[in-house]
Amino acid sequence: MRSVALSFAEARRLVVETVRAAPTPKPVEEVALLEAPGRVLAEPLAADRDLPPVARSIRDGFAVRAADLPGELTLVGEVRAGTVFEGAVQSGQAVEIMTGAPLPVGADAVVMLEHAVREGDRVRIERTVEPGEFINPQGAEARRGDVLLCPGTRLGFAQIALAASIGRTKLRVFRLPTVAILPTGDEIVPVEASPEPYQVRNSNAYSLAVQVARAGGRPQRLDVARDDLDETRRLVESGLQADLLLLSGGVSAGKYDVVERVLSDLGAEFYFDRVLIQPGQPLVFGRVGGVFFFGLPGNPASTMVTFELFARAALELLAGVEEPALSFFRVPLAEDFRHRPGLTRFLPARLSSDGRRLRPIPWRGSSDLPAMARANAWLVADAGREYWRAGEPIEVFLP
Repeated sequence: MRSVALSFAEARRLVVETVRAAPTPKPVEEVALLEAPGRVLAEPLAADRDLPPVARSIRDGFAVRAADLPGELTLVGEVRAGTVFEGAVQSGQAVEIMTGAPLPVGADAVVMLEHAVREGDRVRIERTVEPGEFINPQGAEARRGDVLLCPGTRLGFAQIALAASIGRTKLRVFRLPTVAILPTGDEIVPVEASPEPYQVRNSNAYSLAVQVARAGGRPQRLDVARDDLDETRRLVESGLQADLLLLSGGVSAGKYDVVERVLSDLGAEFYFDRVLIQPGQPLVFGRVGGVFFFGLPGNPASTMVTFELFARAALELLAGVEEPALSFFRVPLAEDFRHRPGLTRFLPARLSSDGRRLRPIPWRGSSDLPAMARANAWLVADAGREYWRAGEPIEVFLP
C-alpha cells in the first residue's frame, strides 16, 4: 500500500468522518434501568408530566402575596414537601412553607425565613418582593412531552436519575459492539509465563480489554498471531467477525511484520498507515468489507495512546454515540519542558490533586510501561513549538 502519513488532527477527523458515514447497523436491546449506566440511549426520553408538576418553593420561608409587602401578616397554616395547603392565601395572610413544597393557591412569592420575624401567629416582613421570587414555576424545567434526552446520549448517574424521575424502569439502548483484540508477534508470551530476556508478556491484550470496556465495547481477546502468514490470516479472519478489530503490533516496516500483507490479501482499504505523533507513529486505519480495523503499534505506550485518540472514537460511534468526545484543557507546568518539534507528543505526566499544576514524568520511550502506570494525565506537546517555561499553560489530556 502507498504510505499515508497524517497529522494528529487530520487522522482524528478522518477516523470520525469515515466511521460516521459508514452504513453500520446498530442493534438495539432493552435493559433494566440499573443495567443501563455506561450504555448509549437508543430512544428519545420524553417528560411524562410537567417538571415540576406544580409551582413549588425553593426556600424555607413564608408563602405570601407580593402586593401585601412590606407589612405584618397573619399565619394561617404551613405546607411541607409532599403535602398540599388545602385553603387559599388571602390578602394579609401568609403560609409557612418548606423547600420543595407546592405553592398555596393565592400566593405568588416566597420570603426566606431570614427576612421575616415571627411572633406567634403573626409574621412581620419589612421588605418588598417580586411576584415569582423563590418559586420554581410549574413546567419551568420541562413541559409534558418535551424530549429530555436524545438517542446517542451516554447514560451516567444524572441521566439514570432523570429516567427514573419520569417513571422509566427499562430503557432501549444500543447493543455493546464486540471488539476483537489480536496481539501479534513471536516475542509475546502469556502473562503467567516466565519469559526469556527476548520475550515480553502479553500486557497489551489486557490494557486494550480495559480500554474497550471503558469506552462502551465488549472486548474479545484472541490468541496471539505469530509472525506467520497463514496463522495471522486465520486469526485476522476470526477478528473480522467482530464489530471492530484491533491488532497490536506487526504494523511497522520490519521483514516479519506480516499484518498489512494479510490485510491487503483480504481486500483491505487503507486510509492511513502513519500519524505524526509520539508515541504511536506507525498506526494503521482501514476497513475490510464492512468492518473497520486499527493496526496499533506494539509498544505499550503506543498501544494505549493510539486507542484513546483514534480507536476509541470509532468504537463510540459504533456504539451509537452521536459525538465522540476528546477534550483537552490547559494547565500550568510545574517545571520547564522541551521537546523536538515536528510531532504532536502525548507524554506521561502527573496532574496535581488540585488540578493546578502538571509535572512531566521522565520516561524512556514507548516501551516504558512503569512511567505510563505512574501517570494520571498525558501532557500534549504541540508539534510546532519547542519550549515551555515553568508556569506557562500547556495542553493536557486525561485518558
